[in-house]
Amino acid sequence: MNLAELGQWIPTLERGLHRSYRTERRAAPASLRTYLDHLDEFTLRGGKRFRALLVLAGYHLVAGRSPRPVLPAAEALEHFQSWMLIHDDIIDHSELRRGGPTLHRRLAAPGTDGLEAADPDDLGRGLAITLGDLEEPFTVRALLEGPATADRRLRGLAEYVRMTRLTAYGQLMDIRNGARPVDRVSESDVLLVHRLKSAVYSVSSPLVIGAILGGGRDPLLEELRAIGDDLGVAFQLRDDMLGTGFAPDDPEKSANDLIEGKRTLLVVRAWQRGSPDDRATLARVLGRPSATPSEIAAARTVIESTGSRAYSEMRIAALERRALRRLDRSSQIAAARKPLVREISDRLIRRSR
Repeated sequence: MNLAELGQWIPTLERGLHRSYRTERRAAPASLRTYLDHLDEFTLRGGKRFRALLVLAGYHLVAGRSPRPVLPAAEALEHFQSWMLIHDDIIDHSELRRGGPTLHRRLAAPGTDGLEAADPDDLGRGLAITLGDLEEPFTVRALLEGPATADRRLRGLAEYVRMTRLTAYGQLMDIRNGARPVDRVSESDVLLVHRLKSAVYSVSSPLVIGAILGGGRDPLLEELRAIGDDLGVAFQLRDDMLGTGFAPDDPEKSANDLIEGKRTLLVVRAWQRGSPDDRATLARVLGRPSATPSEIAAARTVIESTGSRAYSEMRIAALERRALRRLDRSSQIAAARKPLVREISDRLIRRSR
């Protein structure tokens, strides 16, 4: 089974997501039902559903059969993703998500849901934070559904607890890094955030949860976790490059990560290796939404000229090599299913959006 075959389950998964919101809508207090509609629209607005696909993949790697039994767990990861995105957008002051307004901006629109507030932005943030929190019971309930044995469901839930805790630690570190001078943020600081915040919930835990529900034993789970962590960090390094405007098929892609002031490896390495003039060029852009296109272009030139972009590419390639060496040497993952892991690696790392 390959990713395209697993992807055929996505429409079924999305119908399940929609059904979960409609079911809860009927149970919610009448005055709050419209908020379930907002969550429904936000979650189903778009997205690659890659975390859900990795749950299906983890199950297939172990069980070698149709992943239908773990569709509820795959839905759980999409609920979790909505939870993270809603809160991330508030932290990052983002305006847009998946081609539409972020949830806190939508809920701040004048007259939304017939509410009035002296500070609509504060109201929108408060409502969105709470709706993000509401995604957790959706996540937990979905993880506890499905035909797996009680022991497997509890082990899957334990992995979810681990994933949530590490993601929160990574987010805390990310916020702290963003509030520190660039010269006080190290490469190891950046990579630890990526390993905790991105790699765990984007790659390794979805794979491991699927494998647990398929009956995977601890040695296999540890191999999947190690492979997934390395691929997850490489995935985030690629995401940082795209978010800085280095999209191979779209050189004019927005550089939101720069104007949001994110301490990416690209920025930290360029700051360390650049001249005083280079650092001044970067400083004119970092954390400044008002930066002009020419200032942004100059900052990207610094990232190129200091070798920072090439260094990130080197780190991505090294992480992928290590993950694939582990895969090649694995005696736990069936040889016939190893091509699926290679395809996952390729999809995570060689992407343009």
